[in-house]
Amino acid sequence: MSKLSERMSKPQPAGTPPLAQAKIDEYLKQVPGWEHRDGAIRKTYSFKNYYETVAFVNMVAWIAHREDHHPEMLMGYNKCQVAWNTHSVGGISMNDFICAAKIESLCLI
Repeated sequence: MSKLSERMSKPQPAGTPPLAQAKIDEYLKQVPGWEHRDGAIRKTYSFKNYYETVAFVNMVAWIAHREDHHPEMLMGYNKCQVAWNTHSVGGISMNDFICAAKIESLCLI
């Protein structure tokens, strides 16, 4: 299996089943710090200041645009929570983990 961050999101037609909890738990091991809660996978990132927070939000927006898969984001002065789920499947899909992994790759730069 290729690294999640090297994969691309694919459209998930309505009726596609969400990932089973066992698969979610397996993929969570590949995206450190992410948790499955309230129907999404989510992580809160902390930054030194507002500028760094906004720069991060813009990087996530770029990933979301490229992947055609868009998260919920809640940001403040020095924090941003990112939450991924897939509405068309009514839960978590592989796309959510692919995008989470791409964010983690950015954080290593």
